[in-house]
Amino acid sequence: MKKEISGHIVDVRNQKIYDGVVTIENHHIVSISLSDKVEEQYLMPGFIDAHVHIESSMLLPENFAILASRHGTVGVVTDPHEIANVLGVKGVEFMIENSKKTPFHFCFCAPSCVPATPFETNGFAISSAEIEPLMKNPDIYGLAEMMNFPGVLSGDAEVLRKIEASLHAGKPVDGHAPGLLGADLEKYVAAGISTDHECTTIEEAQQRVQLGMKVLIREGSAAHDFDALSPLLQDCPDKLMFCSDDKHPDELLDGHINQLVKRALALDYPFWNVLRAATVNPVEHYHIPCGLLQPGDAADFIVVDNLRDLNVLQTYISGEVFEGNVNNVALHEYYEGHIAAKEQESTNSWPNNFQAQPIELKDLRVEPLSRQMRVIVSSDGSLLTDVEVVEPLVKEGNVVSDLEHDVLKMVVYNRYTPAKPQVAFIKGFGLKEGALASTIAHDSHNLIAIGATDEALLAVVNHLISLKGGLAVCEMQDGKPVFKSMSLPVAGLISPCSGEEVAYQFDKIAAVSFRLGCQFIAPFMTLGFMALPVIPKLKLTDKGLFDSEKFAFTELFV
Repeated sequence: MKKEISGHIVDVRNQKIYDGVVTIENHHIVSISLSDKVEEQYLMPGFIDAHVHIESSMLLPENFAILASRHGTVGVVTDPHEIANVLGVKGVEFMIENSKKTPFHFCFCAPSCVPATPFETNGFAISSAEIEPLMKNPDIYGLAEMMNFPGVLSGDAEVLRKIEASLHAGKPVDGHAPGLLGADLEKYVAAGISTDHECTTIEEAQQRVQLGMKVLIREGSAAHDFDALSPLLQDCPDKLMFCSDDKHPDELLDGHINQLVKRALALDYPFWNVLRAATVNPVEHYHIPCGLLQPGDAADFIVVDNLRDLNVLQTYISGEVFEGNVNNVALHEYYEGHIAAKEQESTNSWPNNFQAQPIELKDLRVEPLSRQMRVIVSSDGSLLTDVEVVEPLVKEGNVVSDLEHDVLKMVVYNRYTPAKPQVAFIKGFGLKEGALASTIAHDSHNLIAIGATDEALLAVVNHLISLKGGLAVCEMQDGKPVFKSMSLPVAGLISPCSGEEVAYQFDKIAAVSFRLGCQFIAPFMTLGFMALPVIPKLKLTDKGLFDSEKFAFTELFV
């Protein structure tokens, strides 16, 4: 059945706006005809998120699509790296299978670094022998972020085989090389790597553009690079894309790539350059089967009220309005019962990999070996950390959290095999009481926690172990722990609940963390990256304190 929709056509590919009627048949645009009488609305290509980990939204792909499409997103390039670290190739297959429940364009890339490094313990490894058959899968669009840039630079055979498998299949290889510059960057690019979303300075981005790379301007829940990199929109229209990388559900309720488009236009960057970064560039680079509002294209486009506010009136995917729960549902208390019931009935039906056993207070004790110790310094809105040397606060022969100086005890605990918890200290979170914990701890997703006291830290760790994965805040009341938590039964990363329900739970947990003193915009997102050893400078993995600049373990005490 044919259908027609009229409006002001925003033709990004040919950089013109004209009045016309779009005729749709069999999920495709069969024609676009000029007309002098059209609806007072704008038709434009849908937005693409050029790099995102769906798991970081804590949503199944089918539920992620519902939220993202409301904001004009019709597709994402996604790396199922997180669930692959827990479940291996079966995790990738699970995400692909779930995504097929929706017409939304999910373009998966094969995880390149599982595990990311040998410096932490994960659930599974994905070798080059497994990457090669993945590249024959039409649902795989490339090789995801190659974080092991030291392996690329040293000519590691296993790393190079993975890159070659993707290039041989005619599929792009994504990069991940924070801070890499000069001759090392040239060698990295020469290996066949064509994008990077880890630029945090204009210098990094400009060097990549000069070498022919595409730079992804990232604005997620923890990393905010738009302000630093947006000036590139003035001069490099063919080299830029937008991405969120990691986006929590509460923020996804408010917006997605549309927010970056609106910010860029409000700053008076060239109109067509901005829209090209959000639409044409990712479609062409990743060969996404997504229409760009041209005759013969798949009928994927959005209808907006004007080109200033970009309020999305309708999102068309494959010629149909993507209805998926289009109206934002108020977050009422009735969710509590529904969430609990849904999680209870599905606890054993979702894939997971969680073997950690409860710990004791003695496992958190730290014997002072000197009067100086290294502390991880975290900052709001950044995945990077710094290092500071401080004098430890010692009580009864145990180094404890020093709340006066914002030095908190931190734990990373292996959830896959029996091991002793690793303990270090971190500044920046501002917690004055209680504790926070999560099993979303990039990239291996062991259990990570910080606490104002050993007692709160112990309580929150053991609480998450009882849930076999999730997020939790512990508040001590009259010496007893009181928890606000969210179960994540899918690999300890994802909830089966709707986007609204997950956002509702997350908001309540975040509110407690703020009340306990943490003022980070996204405390759990930032916490989740404090175990990631591939991003500078100092991190804590389940194997110990790691110096990512020296790419080696280091001691807590100086």
